Amino acid sequence: MLQNTRFSGQPVFAQLVGLIDRQAFNQLVKTHKANHYCKRCGAWEHFVCMLYAIMNNCTSLREVTQGIAAYGDKLNHLGLHYTPPRSTFSEANARRSEEFFGAIYGKLYTRYKTTLSDSQTEAQILKRVFIIDSTTISLFKAILKCVGRKPGDGRSKGGIKVHTMLNAYEAVPQLIHFSSAATHDHTFLSKITTLKAHQIAIFDRAYVDYNQYATWTGDNIHFVTRLKDNAVYEQLEEIELPSNCPDGYLKDEKIIIGYKSNNKEQQTMTLRRVVYYDAQKDKTYQFLTNIMDMEAAQIGLLYKQRWQIELLFKQLKQNFPLKYFLGDNANAIKIQIWCTLIANLLFTIVRRHIRHKISFSNLVSFARQHLFSYNRLNDLIEKTERQWRQKHQQKASPQELLFDG
Repeated sequence: MLQNTRFSGQPVFAQLVGLIDRQAFNQLVKTHKANHYCKRCGAWEHFVCMLYAIMNNCTSLREVTQGIAAYGDKLNHLGLHYTPPRSTFSEANARRSEEFFGAIYGKLYTRYKTTLSDSQTEAQILKRVFIIDSTTISLFKAILKCVGRKPGDGRSKGGIKVHTMLNAYEAVPQLIHFSSAATHDHTFLSKITTLKAHQIAIFDRAYVDYNQYATWTGDNIHFVTRLKDNAVYEQLEEIELPSNCPDGYLKDEKIIIGYKSNNKEQQTMTLRRVVYYDAQKDKTYQFLTNIMDMEAAQIGLLYKQRWQIELLFKQLKQNFPLKYFLGDNANAIKIQIWCTLIANLLFTIVRRHIRHKISFSNLVSFARQHLFSYNRLNDLIEKTERQWRQKHQQKASPQELLFDG
């Protein structure tokens, strides 16, 4: 058999998994008791198999278990000494808590947080901006309640809503919460406890919650959202637009909005309303905020940052489409979503360390094709095809070149 000496080190998949601190992982296993009741399929084996399923676009349990077992000795680099059969893997998905995988994501995010910021972003204010939004994932059965009427044929589908919050200076979520698709968005705002004074939350009008607005205003936490068309308010003071204000800004004013507090008492609060007309789309936007010391144009630009989270959802759905789930229970589905977010985070970390310019989709596609190739991922990406072939032809034997085509 020909011995190929051109490959050394660890497979690409092992290099990606190697970004995870095993000591911190083992500590999370103890904290969350992740190996209780699932002794045959340990937490590490379960986690690696799930990552393999996400990165290899597997659509069934059999495809995962048989596919990863076929790599044999290459699994030693992953720290795997046991590949679970289909039934054991399915049981682990049902019984091991999804909160454990959420803790892995949180630990990984904290470790690499300093490397996730966009070096091309110079605006210091973006470090204080946090974008909030949600995306809904349709399920094949009514595991979690979905929105809308029940179909006439009686076949109801489920849906899971993934609420996220990310810093505008970064590209990955720092806070994630799951709910059924029928749950109203505004309930997520009360679960956000990490915002501090002078930080700014950006979200759309689906998250309207005047009680939360009042709490944030009292804590000196700012927000920018859109005013609902049916909102009732009273003008308090009109703010003159500066002479250098861009075209399209029609009005800037302080308003008083009435609302019912949590104890059903009628309350009022003073907010700011900025109106902008987009001539290209022929659409009028009404921004609502508690920021009083910025110009109207800055308020509009802050809300425009919300588009970043839409790009994140698009990136996830394009590269890790959640169309096939490896379990028919809520816990298994949440585990798969957590592992998808972890895979997205791992590739984002790798992309930040690569000097060669490459799109996220190309990076994922390239790594997927070479998942068990023994080459440094950075070398595979940073070298052009011509440079790689030149080096390959110089070092490869005639027998190897014969089989290279």
